[in-house]
Amino acid sequence: MATNKLKIVPIGGLGEVGKNMTAIEYGRNILIIDAGGMFPEQDMYGVDLVLPDYTQYLEDKKDWVRGIIVTHGHEDHIGALPYILKEIDVPVYATRLTTGLIEVKLKKNGMEGAVSLNIIEPGKSFNIGGLFDVEAFHVCHSIPDAVGFAIRTPVGMIVHSGDFKFDYTPAWGEPTDFGKLAQLGNEGVLVLLSDSTNATRPGFTPSESTVTEGLTHVFAEAPGRIILATFGSLISRVQQVIGVAAKHGRKVAVEGRSLVESVERAQELGYLDIPSGVLVTPNELKKLPDNKIVIIATGSQGESSAALGRMALGQHRHIKIKRGDTVVLSSRIIPGNEIVVNRAVNRLFQRGANVVGRNSNVHVSGHASQEELKLLLHLIKPKFFMPVHGELQHLHAHAQLAREQGIPAENMNVLENGMIAEFTENSFTVSDRIPGGYLFVDGNRVGDVGRVVLRDREILSQNGFILAVVHISKEDGQVLMRPEIISRGFIFVKESGDLIAQAEDVVMKALPAKKPYDTVRKALSNFVERETGRQPMVLPVIIEE
Repeated sequence: MATNKLKIVPIGGLGEVGKNMTAIEYGRNILIIDAGGMFPEQDMYGVDLVLPDYTQYLEDKKDWVRGIIVTHGHEDHIGALPYILKEIDVPVYATRLTTGLIEVKLKKNGMEGAVSLNIIEPGKSFNIGGLFDVEAFHVCHSIPDAVGFAIRTPVGMIVHSGDFKFDYTPAWGEPTDFGKLAQLGNEGVLVLLSDSTNATRPGFTPSESTVTEGLTHVFAEAPGRIILATFGSLISRVQQVIGVAAKHGRKVAVEGRSLVESVERAQELGYLDIPSGVLVTPNELKKLPDNKIVIIATGSQGESSAALGRMALGQHRHIKIKRGDTVVLSSRIIPGNEIVVNRAVNRLFQRGANVVGRNSNVHVSGHASQEELKLLLHLIKPKFFMPVHGELQHLHAHAQLAREQGIPAENMNVLENGMIAEFTENSFTVSDRIPGGYLFVDGNRVGDVGRVVLRDREILSQNGFILAVVHISKEDGQVLMRPEIISRGFIFVKESGDLIAQAEDVVMKALPAKKPYDTVRKALSNFVERETGRQPMVLPVIIEE
C-alpha cells in the first residue's frame, strides 16, 4: 500500500495560455512535465520572455527532481528549459524532433552537451528515478512528434494529454493513437490532466488538411509575393506551405532567427519533405519575379522585433512591403496580443499589402474542441479529473463538460498555478498554495526585473521622469549652487523655462533637511502634480561636497 500522498503541482499554464509546467511529487521524488515560456504581456515593458516561477517550489527540493519529460517542441512547453537546467542537473526525456529543438535552445544558451537528453518513442515505457514508470503515446498537434504521457505511480496512473486534437488527416504522421488511449482507460486511470484550450468551442476542431485547401486558394489568387507569418516552431505549417508553394512553382525563403533554426533542425532530422530547389536563401529571392516568391516569417503576434513586425514598421533590412504583396497570418492570436496584432495589420495595409487572416482557412487550432474532449474522457475513464492548459474560463468550461460526462463534482477540481492537488487512491483534495507567479527574462538575465521594476517602467512610459541634481554642503546641508533640473518624457525643457525655474526654487526652499533625498523628492513631486496634474518619476541626485 502507498504510504505517501501523490501531489500534482501546476507551476505554470493554469489560468493563462503559456509557460506550461507541472510537477508530480511522491515522497522525496519529483517528476516535471514540460517547462515552457510565454510572450510578455503589453504592460511588461522591455521583457523578452516570461517563465513560470519555479524558484519558490523547487528552492529546497532541487535534489528531489528525477527528470523532466516534454510533450512537444513548442515554445510554451520548452522555452524555460535552458534556465531551469542551469539550476537543476537532471535528465530530459522527449521525442526525436522535440529533442532536436531543445538542443537548439541549449546551444543558444551556451549549454550544448551539458544536459542529458534522452530520446523516447511512443509505446515504449521507461523508468525515471526508480519510481515513475512513464509511457508516451502519440497525439496529433500542430507540430510533429507530439505526445501525451501515462505515468504509473505507487498511488495510481496519471494521464497527461499533452496538447492534442483528434485529426484523422493530419499534416504529419498518423492520427492520435485511439487504441492506446482505450487501453489505458481499461487499465484504470487515477487522474486525467487534459488540454483545455478550446473547451469553450463546440464541435470538433477542423483537420490540418483544411489549411492546405485554404493556402491553395490564397496561392492561386495572390498576384505578387506571399509573406506568411507563423510561430517559430510550427513545423507542420512550414511543411504545408512548402508543399503548396512547390505545386504553384514558387520558391520559399525563411525569415526570423527562431524559425530558421527550427527549420534547419527539422530538416537535419528528416521531419521536412522539401522538393529540390524549392527552399532558397533570402538573397536568392532578389533574382525572382514577385509571383514566384514565398517568405515564411516570424511575427504572427505583432512583435515589433520579429521579421514581420520589422516589415510592418519599414525597418526590415531586406524586405520592404509593397502593393501587390499578400500577407498571411497563419496562427492564432494569443489572448492579450490582439491590440498589437491589429496595429501591425493596419501598418501592413497602409504599406499596400493585402492581409489574409483566419477567416480564409489559413490556420486551424492544434487543440481539441468540446466533442474531442468528451471523447477523450470516455476513452480514459478517469476516477479524478483536473483540467489544465488554459485560461480560467477554459478550465471551468472543461470541468463542466466532465460533469456532463458523468464525473462527480467531488472528483474534480479547477486549480490555479501554485495550488497543490493531493491524491490517494480514493480522494482528491487541494491543500496549500505555494507563492509564485512570473519570472522575467530581460536580456540575458533572469529575475532581475520584477513587478516593482515593471511598475517603474510603466510610469516612465506614461509620465516620463525628472532628475534633480543638487549640490549640498557636507557640513550643514546647505545648497551650494542652483539645482539642475533634467526632464525626459515629461515636458520640453526649452519651452517650459518658467516651470523649470519654479521647480528649482522648490528644491532650494526644501533644503537643508535631515533626509535630503526624500525631502527633495516629495517636495518636487507635490509641486509638479499641483502645477501639471501629472506624476512623473522624480529622481533626486544629491552630491555632497
